[in-house]
Amino acid sequence: MLVFWETLFFKRRKVLTKYIFVTGGVVSSLGKGIVSASIGRILKNKGINVSIMKLDPYLNVDPGTMSPFQHGEVFVTADGSETDLDLGHYERFIDEELNKFSSFTAGAIYREIIENERDGKYLGGTIQTIPHVTDLIKDKVFKASKETNADIMIVEVGGTVGDIEGQPFIEAIRQIRSEFGQDHTLFMHLTLLPKLGATGEVKTKPTQHSVNSLRAMGIQPDFLVCRSDEEFDNGIKSKLSLHCDVKLERIFSLETLDTIYAVPIALENQEMGEKISEFLGLEKNKSDLEQWKKMVNIIRSEKKNLNIGIIGKYTSLEDSYLSVKEALMHAAVNKELNLNINWILSDEIEDSDLDKALGKLSGIVIPGGFGPRGIDGMVSCANYARTKKIPYLGLCLGMQIMVIEYSRNVLKLKDANSSEFDENSNNYVIDFLPGQIKLKETGASMRLGNYPCVINKDSKVYGIYKRDKIIERHRHRYEVNNNYKEELEKNGLLASGTSPSGELVEIMEVSDHPFMVGSQFHPEFLSRPDRPHPLFEGFILAVKETVVEGDQIRLIQ
Repeated sequence: MLVFWETLFFKRRKVLTKYIFVTGGVVSSLGKGIVSASIGRILKNKGINVSIMKLDPYLNVDPGTMSPFQHGEVFVTADGSETDLDLGHYERFIDEELNKFSSFTAGAIYREIIENERDGKYLGGTIQTIPHVTDLIKDKVFKASKETNADIMIVEVGGTVGDIEGQPFIEAIRQIRSEFGQDHTLFMHLTLLPKLGATGEVKTKPTQHSVNSLRAMGIQPDFLVCRSDEEFDNGIKSKLSLHCDVKLERIFSLETLDTIYAVPIALENQEMGEKISEFLGLEKNKSDLEQWKKMVNIIRSEKKNLNIGIIGKYTSLEDSYLSVKEALMHAAVNKELNLNINWILSDEIEDSDLDKALGKLSGIVIPGGFGPRGIDGMVSCANYARTKKIPYLGLCLGMQIMVIEYSRNVLKLKDANSSEFDENSNNYVIDFLPGQIKLKETGASMRLGNYPCVINKDSKVYGIYKRDKIIERHRHRYEVNNNYKEELEKNGLLASGTSPSGELVEIMEVSDHPFMVGSQFHPEFLSRPDRPHPLFEGFILAVKETVVEGDQIRLIQ
C-alpha cells in the first residue's frame, strides 16, 4: 500500500513540475552550464521557483577523486556532495543552495543498479539499459524536483550528443517527454556555428548534423541556442529553422561575450523568458534583470586595477580554481575595482627570485589542493607575504601553509610540516582529522559540506563577519594539530575561529599583519556576484589599501 501511494505521489509531482532539458552538440565546452544557469536566472527573476541539476555521462561515481587538470574544481554542496563545477555556476546565478540530488553521474547510476542487483532487489530478472538504467535516471530527476519543490527543473545533460556513454540519458529524457507531454517538457539544444576564416561564412551544417543525431534518438529540439563569435542574421536563423524544424522565433544567437554574467541579459534581450513561458504555459510577465544589468555594467566599467597572485598547484588550468576566481571578482566588482590575476605555479616558484616574481602583487591567495608537489613554493610565498606585509588569503591548504610557514620561521621548528607531505618530520603541525587516520576509501570520505564555526569577538575576522557564529563549507582531511595551537597563539598566529567545541581550528590570522587570514573551509563556494563573501571582501579592501593610482605601495615597509 505504501509503494502505491509513493508511486502516486511521484506521478503527481512529475505532472506539477515542468522540465527544461539542455543538451549540447557539435563540440564540448560550449557552455551548457552557463546557459542552464542563465535560464534559471531569467526564470527566477520572473518569480518562478526554479532549480537546476546535472546529469554527467562519465563513469566516475563523482568528481571527488578526479584530477583538476581534467575536470576543473570540485564544487561542494551544503550537504557535502562533491560535484561538477557547473553546480557552482548554478548556485551563483540562481542564488539557491543545491544538494546531493542535484548531480548524478553514469558511474553513480550503474553502481546503484549493481548494488540493487547484488541485494536481490530485481528478483532475479535480467537487468537492461532499458528500462532499469533509464528508470533510475528518471527517478533521480523526479527526486531532485521533489526535494527542491521546483516549479521548473532545469536539467543539463552533460557531454555531447552522439557520445555513446550519453545515450541512456538521452533516452531517459525522451521517455519523460513521452510520459508527460510537451506542456511539461522543453528540449533546448546548444550548438556551435563556426565561421570559416577564408570566406567569412557562418556554417550551419554542424548544427544540422547535431540536430539530426538528436532526432535519430527520438528527440526533436524545441529551442536552439547557437554559439558563435558574433551575432548572426535572420537569414542564418531561417536556414536553421527550415533544416532543423525549429520555429524561427525559438532560435537564439549567443555570441562570445566579455563576461559570463552578461549571458542572461543577451538571452533575455531575445525574449527567451517570454518564449519559454509561452511554450510551457506559464505567466508571460517579463523577467526583471535591472539589478543584474547594473552589476554587469560595473564589471564592464573602467576601474582601478588590483594585481592579485593566485599561487597553486593547478594554475595552468584556471577552472581548477573557478570559484576562487569568481569570488575575487565578486568582491572587486562590489568595490568597483578591477582584478588583474597573476596565475603562479607553486612548484615553479620554489627556487625563484621572490621579489621579481611577487614584487608587483598587491595581494596573494593560496587556494586548496592535495599532495606534496609545490608545497615549499607556497611556504616561501606565505613567508614573503607575512614579512612584506602583503595581504594574504589562505583557503584550506592555504591556511595549512600559513601554519607550516609560521612554525618553521617564527617557532623555529625547521622540520614543521603536514603528515600529508612528510613521513619523517618530528613536528606535524598539520595532521589527520580525528576519525580520518584509518580510512581506506578516498571518495567522499573527507570532512565535507556545511559546518558551524564560532568566531572570537576580539579577532580581526569578527570585524569582517560582524557576527560570532557562521556556517561554512568544508572539503578537507587534515587540520591544525592542537598540540601546537597554544604555542602558535602565544607567538601571534591566532585561532580566530573554531568549531563550537573548540576542538578544530577553522580560521587563523596573524596578529601584527594588515591582513593575513586563513580559513580551513572554502568561502569561495558561498560567494555570489551580487553578494560577495565577507572574507573576500575583507581581503579586497586590504589590497585596495596597498594601491594608489595603480602604483604598488606597501602598508608597512
